[in-house]
Amino acid sequence: MKKIFLFFAAACAFAACDPVHEDIGNGGHITAEELKAKTTITVDKATSGQNGNVISCSTSAPVNAKWKIGDKEFIGNFAKKKMKLGTYKVYLTAICADGFELKDSAEIVCQEITDPLTKYTLWEGEFTANGWDAAPLRFSDSEGQNFPTLSDDIYFGLKTLVVDVKDASAGCTARIMNGWWSSTYADNIPLTPGMKWEVQITEQIAKECAKGNGGEGRDLNLLITNGNATFTSVYYEE
Repeated sequence: MKKIFLFFAAACAFAACDPVHEDIGNGGHITAEELKAKTTITVDKATSGQNGNVISCSTSAPVNAKWKIGDKEFIGNFAKKKMKLGTYKVYLTAICADGFELKDSAEIVCQEITDPLTKYTLWEGEFTANGWDAAPLRFSDSEGQNFPTLSDDIYFGLKTLVVDVKDASAGCTARIMNGWWSSTYADNIPLTPGMKWEVQITEQIAKECAKGNGGEGRDLNLLITNGNATFTSVYYEE
């Protein structure tokens, strides 16, 4: 394992929505040096000596930790993610019991696949969706036309869905929203032939679209806003 220490440069008052999921039992805040001493990021090693593709993050400091590894967020004092090959930034937001916040990031290079990603196929087939028709791209067994209802494990696991775009008309654009048209999560996304469209499920999407565990049951919905596109599969890897 290669150990990479985070060096924290700034602290500020926490004013965003509260991501606290744990009772950390700390009456005040810790210093950047204390957090640094108790926090590590590791990347596994291949037999060749190169960095592998599994990034692990942990802190034993009495804080609420929010990690972002690549495009995926984790809340908890431990996070682990298998990656594709490439260079990634790992971000840590550490929040003390009194609201004091520490932030920083580290850069990790994954050079060799040591633990292959597993592909989980959610749908395969082929259809073409036209502009402003929401039904074909709604993830719902009852109100959609193609995609299945997503499980709560997929929503609250904050999976990154990969949508295979076989073809798309010139200037084709899309939106990520919910089936009630009440929230737009991303808009004016250009789609091109052969594209692997990555749709990151966020906490907001999970809370609004999941059926159970406090979810509002609004269903994740993709929408073509200009032109048309043909789709052949939806999956996630981890």
